[in-house]
Amino acid sequence: MATIAISLCGEGRGHATRICSLIERLERIHEIRVYSYDDGYKFLKDRFADGHPTVTVSRIPGITFQYSGGRLDVIRTIKTGLEYQASEVGNLVDQLINELEMHNVSLAITDFEPGLPRAAARYGIPLISVDHQHFLLAYELDALPQILQWHAWFIGNAVWMYVSEASETIVSAFFKPKLRSGWEHVVQVGPLLRHEITSKEPGDGGYVLSYLRKHTPFSMIEILADCGLPVKVYGLGKRESFGQLSFQPIDEHQFVEDLANCRAVISAAGNQLIGESLHLGKPMFVLPEKAHGEQSMNSFFLREMACGDFEYLENVTLEQVKGFLDNLDEYRVPLGKVVGQMDGTETVLEIIHRLMNRQEESHSTKVPGFKN
Repeated sequence: MATIAISLCGEGRGHATRICSLIERLERIHEIRVYSYDDGYKFLKDRFADGHPTVTVSRIPGITFQYSGGRLDVIRTIKTGLEYQASEVGNLVDQLINELEMHNVSLAITDFEPGLPRAAARYGIPLISVDHQHFLLAYELDALPQILQWHAWFIGNAVWMYVSEASETIVSAFFKPKLRSGWEHVVQVGPLLRHEITSKEPGDGGYVLSYLRKHTPFSMIEILADCGLPVKVYGLGKRESFGQLSFQPIDEHQFVEDLANCRAVISAAGNQLIGESLHLGKPMFVLPEKAHGEQSMNSFFLREMACGDFEYLENVTLEQVKGFLDNLDEYRVPLGKVVGQMDGTETVLEIIHRLMNRQEESHSTKVPGFKN
C-alpha cells in the first residue's frame, strides 16, 4: 500500500471539504498523511477520527486571514503571510521532508499550502496542485470588471509563493472560462464533492440555509431574521435562537442534510459551497467582503451563470434579500443545466492514479538512496 501526503490551507472549510472528497476515495487503497491547521485540521481530524486506519491527520503552522474591526484586513494578512514565509516555512519544510522519508511517501498533493510543495521538490517526488486559487493565474478573466481584474493580478502574485512548480496543476472551480496562453497544461475540473453531497436527493423544506464567516456583522444577522423564512445559520457557533434564526453547531452530516433540503442559500461566497449548492440545484445569494477579491470574483461568475446573485456584505439590505427570495423561480432554468453536473473528483482521481502508477513503475529501477 503506497503512501500519499496531502497538505491544505486551513482557512475556512472549503479546502478541507474539497480534500475530503479525495481522501474518501484514496483511503481504500493508500496510506494517507494529511497536514493542515486551524479549521482545515479540525474538520479533517474529526471527520477521519474513528474507523479510518489508513488516514493520519497532523497539525502544522499556517496562514489565516487577519481582521480589523470585523473586516478583512488585506495589509495585515499580507504582512502575516510574509512573516510566516520568512520565519516558519523553512522549519516546516525540514519537518515535512522527515515525514516523507519516514513514511516512504510516493506522491504529494497540495491545496494551497506552501510547505509540502517545497518538501516534495527537495525529496524528489511528484506534486499535484489541486486548488481554486490557481484560476487567478490560469483563467482568462477579461470578463471581470477592471477592479476585479486588478485584484486577480495582485492576489495572483501570492499564488506563486505557494506553488511555483507542480507535476500537474488542477483548478477546481464552479466556472470554466478559457485558459490563458501559456496555461494550456492546466486541468479544469468542477468542485470536488463528497459522497454525502453527490448521493443526496434535494428537497424543499421551506427554509434558508446560511453559512457565514465568524466576523459577519450583526446587521446581517438582523437582515436574515427579518427575511420572511426560517433560517438555519452555520459558521457562527451554537447560540440562542433569534427570531426565525436558529444557530447550528458544527455538524457536517447535519449541514449536508440541511443544505440538501433548503429552499435557497444565503452565504459567504466560497467556491466550494457554491459548487455544492449548485450541484443540489439551490439558488444562492452570496455575500463577498469588499476586500476579499477571490470571493468577489466567485460572486461575479455566479451572477453570470444566472444561478444566483450577490451583494457586498458591507452593503446588503433587507430589501435585496427579500427580493432574491421572492424571485427564486428566475433561477430554476439555469440551475437545471448544472444540477448534478458539478463534481470533478473522478478526473482528479484519474490523474492521481496515473502518477502513482508511474511511480510504481520507476520504483524498481531507482538508485538506492535517491527518489526518482
